[in-house]
Amino acid sequence: MSKFKKHILETIKLSIPISLGQVGHIMMGVVDSIMVGKVGTDSLAAASLVNGLFFLILVLGIGMSTALSPLIAMSLGANKPEECGKTLNNSLFVNMAFAIVLMTLMFIVSLLIPYLNQPTEVVKLSQSYLQILILSIIPFLLFQTYRQFLEGLSIPNPPMLVAILANLLNAFLNWIFIYGNLGAPALGLFGAGLSTTLTRTTMAFSLMFYVISSKKFFSYSPQINIKVLDKKLITKIIQIGLPSGFQFFMEMGAFSFAAVMIGWLGSTQLAAHQIAINLASITYMIILGISSAGSIRVGNAVGKNDKQEIRYAGFTALGLAITLMSFFGLSFVVFRNLLPHIYINDPKVIDIASQLLIIAAMFQVFDGSQVTGLGILRGLLDVRIPTIMSFISYWIIAIPVALLLGFGLKLGIIGIWTGLSLGLAALAVFLTSRFAIRSKKVLS
Repeated sequence: MSKFKKHILETIKLSIPISLGQVGHIMMGVVDSIMVGKVGTDSLAAASLVNGLFFLILVLGIGMSTALSPLIAMSLGANKPEECGKTLNNSLFVNMAFAIVLMTLMFIVSLLIPYLNQPTEVVKLSQSYLQILILSIIPFLLFQTYRQFLEGLSIPNPPMLVAILANLLNAFLNWIFIYGNLGAPALGLFGAGLSTTLTRTTMAFSLMFYVISSKKFFSYSPQINIKVLDKKLITKIIQIGLPSGFQFFMEMGAFSFAAVMIGWLGSTQLAAHQIAINLASITYMIILGISSAGSIRVGNAVGKNDKQEIRYAGFTALGLAITLMSFFGLSFVVFRNLLPHIYINDPKVIDIASQLLIIAAMFQVFDGSQVTGLGILRGLLDVRIPTIMSFISYWIIAIPVALLLGFGLKLGIIGIWTGLSLGLAALAVFLTSRFAIRSKKVLS
């Protein structure tokens, strides 16, 4: 078997369960929306508002947790298993402390909801829903920490299974607490928040118990041990994790603001945008698995002190991402008039959405390249400059160009999407170029 083929197979093997785990997380939100929608329009509107605000802040925590997997992969590659447990313990300390910071920030956001010019009933439902979700932040980041630990060891199946099975538990608890079954009171949207919090708590302790009790991990010393806390290692985790969180935050923030801009054009354009961006989001979650796999495999090669392996691992991940996104892009073009019918029957919305899917075809390749580029650079522990370039690409290029094309040149939604695509293209070119250069110098 050629070295290149071996890298492709190993990257695919690692990325598939990571992607499925990501989908498992998203499906919890889909199930919540479906079940909450039966309660009423106000509840669904409140859920949409809160989930947008909640995840915009939570991605900072997700980014912080991603520092763990490349560090674990490096220790594993360097054949230093004892370092894995030490890194896990220090990451747990950082992530739990950061969870408290995020909870405080989220509570402040909940107090500001009345000032967002929303209907009175939506405000009331939103505040209580967000405040119960705040309690799920600690278990969410606890799960994320153990998930990143296992993925750094190239053992992604246990967190994937937990994430998928959690959907069954979440749906069952929703049935109890939203609708008031088995003697429980009908709590509506608040019940959905309670179900999510209980489900995330179960996920966290299930994965934590698995890691601590399983004999296969004893050599890594994963047991909780505050004696191994190290100021230098804590600083290193923060220096990797915080910029990674801001990378996610800036991307999500830019796309959220783009949706606001499109809302200025009218409900028809916003509906078309939601269809196209939803389809693009599905493919993005798949590529996120390749990005994570690339980060882990690059980190492992760094630990082995093997420059050739670093470049093979990184460029294999990039090649897979571009190939897969090219296929998705072609599918968007071929089925552009059919896919929108899955969501809606309005001819005007379908016409606009079909035009956006042509832009989304190019969008796919750029998006796959940039997110994978961020992942493989994270494997080199290179996050500061990519974070600065993320800010420039989204907020200096994408959003201003979208405003210029969309409103200055009156190209409307097509102009806004073109602006976003140009920002993603700029970021993709920079990140892939930076990896090509940095991977040559990293061990020099």
